[in-house]
This record gives sequence, C-alpha cells and structure tokens, in this order.
Amino acid sequence: MTLPAIHFTLQVGAFSTSERAAKQAALLQAAGLDAYFFVDSDHFYKVRFERFDTREAARDRALELQSKRLIDTYFIVQPGPENLEGDPQSVLQESIVQTVRRFVGMPYRWGGASLVDGFDCSGLTMTVYRLNGLDLPRSAFGQYRAGTPVNRDGLRPGDLVFFATAGSNRISHVGIYSGEDRFIHAPGRGKPIRSAALSNKYFSRRYKGARRYF
Repeated sequence: MTLPAIHFTLQVGAFSTSERAAKQAALLQAAGLDAYFFVDSDHFYKVRFERFDTREAARDRALELQSKRLIDTYFIVQPGPENLEGDPQSVLQESIVQTVRRFVGMPYRWGGASLVDGFDCSGLTMTVYRLNGLDLPRSAFGQYRAGTPVNRDGLRPGDLVFFATAGSNRISHVGIYSGEDRFIHAPGRGKPIRSAALSNKYFSRRYKGARRYF
C-alpha cells in the first residue's frame, strides 16, 4: 500500500534549543494544529504542521495564522528526501534511514512525539516518515494495517518492523529497519532511541512481521 503523500506543509523556526521549539509547537497544538518538531540535518530544531495539496492553500493558511498572531515568519515546505538523484525508491529508503539516525540517543516517553518529552515507538516512525513526505498513521497497529507485508528475508532499509511486546499477540512495538539485520526504535521508558538486532533473542521471539509503504 502506498501512503498518502504530504505535498506541502508549513514550517516555522530554526531554534538552537529543543525547549524553544517545544514552546512553539505547544502553542500551535493548543490552537488545534497537528504540529510536531524535530532536529534537522543542520542541527537546528524546527516545527512543522498541517498538510496541503497546493502551495496556495498553504500560503492562505499561513496568512490566516499570522493574522491571529500564532506564527510570524514561515516557510512552505515540500517534505521529502534532500537528495533526489538515483532510483526514487532507493533514494527514499536511504533518506528514511538517515533521518531516523538523527534521533538516536534521544529519550523515550509513552505517547510522546516531541524532542523535549521524547518519542514513543510509533511517534518516532510517524515523524520520520512525515519528514520524508509520507503520511503514516499514528499508532503501531495502524501502521501495521496500512502497509504491504514483507517477508523477513526481503527486508529493505526504511521498512517498518513490528513486534508483540505487551504479553499478547497484538502489535505493540515498531521500529525502522536500517539494514544488516538491524533496526532503530524507541525501546521503552528510561531508554533512549537506539539500534537493535532483529536476531536478538528478545526481539526474534516477538517479531510479528514487516511492512512497506512505497
């Protein structure tokens, strides 16, 4: 299954600290906007929100928010891989892995999708995919249902891998496959985002499958 594309989104800020980006994101969230923030490849923290089919629709929305003094300077962004040279699928796969690697070492928080409070497992995957222009569902189970099944021996970087870690067969955990039997995930409370091996006994026993979206 191919995910809906995010054609345009709005971006504000280039903050030197996550706290400043968090304040801006919280302001937009309080106004009912689907805002999130992230660390970019230039190491600045930025905030993105909403999705639009056209640049004109994004501009109109930005002007509306400016009139309400919710934002100041803004950028209209087309999310997606920075490097567009080569096979589009390979470029997207590489970009997803490069993006998630920027978050390694950051904290976990159940239900979180921010750099101050941390990411839960599906919040991490959702944010990484959004930054690459793909509108992934929020929950691990929703992400599992949305994708196309992939055999374990057919895994490619950028695929999502799913696990049942809550004592039942229900999907409860997700990570991004990064190649060579490894995946990157937000493992649990008190533990930072990290890389792990699919062959690890804990994950191997709880592995429930993989999904691809492009």
